[in-house]
Amino acid sequence: MADGDVDTSALNAALEHLRGAPKDAGTVDLIVRRPAEDRREVLEEALLDPAMGLVGDNWLERGSRQTDDGRAHPLMQLNITSSRVSALLAADEDGQALAGDQFHVDLDLSVANLPAGTRLGIGDAVVEVTEQPHNGCAKYRRRFGEDALRFVNSPVGKELRLRGLNARVVTGGTVRRGDAVVRL
Repeated sequence: MADGDVDTSALNAALEHLRGAPKDAGTVDLIVRRPAEDRREVLEEALLDPAMGLVGDNWLERGSRQTDDGRAHPLMQLNITSSRVSALLAADEDGQALAGDQFHVDLDLSVANLPAGTRLGIGDAVVEVTEQPHNGCAKYRRRFGEDALRFVNSPVGKELRLRGLNARVVTGGTVRRGDAVVRL
């Protein structure tokens, strides 16, 4: 295993802890901006904008292979992941930031708890969970290992959205570390 990789037995042992995330209201534990490919900036505060997503993030410029014209996918504007999962996979914030998600939150992100269309108050902003799946990929495998990739992409991993979810900004606003994230 590479440094920081967590094996399957440790991941399975943590499943009940991961399932114990709050259902209605949690906290924003980490905010990460991606100004360029493979670059991360851990922030104390971020601005969300309905057209730009997280201001200063490369979502808009990067585009998407999942759109016909290569433009940014409107249903993949924000990536939100469980801070419980990211803390399990990486010992520190720099390692957690490598996941590529802008928001790491302590909230139950499962499909049952937050179906597509659910709105979340996050700081002063409102975001909406989209139906676009957020799955682990080759980059995730390189950063966290094969066991982690299999775990988040497993049937239970997908049901609980252990890799996270995609969202779009409905109402812009400021989000600070420690702010509440609330199911509306």
